[in-house]
Amino acid sequence: MKTLIIIVIVVVGVVIVVAAVAALIGSTLPKNHTASRSILLHRSPKEVYDVVRDFGSAPSWRSGVKSIEVKTQPDGKVQFSEVGSDTIDYAVDEDVPGQKLVTRILNTDLGYGGKWTYEFVPEGGATRVRITEDGEVSNVLFRFMSRYVFGHTATIDTYLTSLAKRLGEDVVPS
Repeated sequence: MKTLIIIVIVVVGVVIVVAAVAALIGSTLPKNHTASRSILLHRSPKEVYDVVRDFGSAPSWRSGVKSIEVKTQPDGKVQFSEVGSDTIDYAVDEDVPGQKLVTRILNTDLGYGGKWTYEFVPEGGATRVRITEDGEVSNVLFRFMSRYVFGHTATIDTYLTSLAKRLGEDVVPS
């Protein structure tokens, strides 16, 4: 019994030390970052934009997204709530059909936030889809994880890979 208690204390101690070191390192990292990734799809900019802009259909092709509720504000601006492991509220800040879309996280209590700029650029009969994330990670543990565990581009890569599959293509974001 004594041995079990000692093992539990050691394990808990190690977890606390690792979390403290991660928080310390995270506190030295910048809160803001910019990350950008792209894919080339053999579709027109309008076709790709239409899929991306149809927020309500995203749960059918994006893993981890259970539902999306789109809300048009009285001023005509579009907002939507994406339900996955968390509920994240977004605003559409800029919308140029077939060319550019900018979405921004409205929540202030997630430990992270920022905006994504989607660009749809014709390239040799295809479309270069580029997503640039201008992010802020306020939580020091999330900041450590984002930088050293899964990387700033993990969510962008997942999104772009799912988008390509939705359009019948298999690509690797770069």
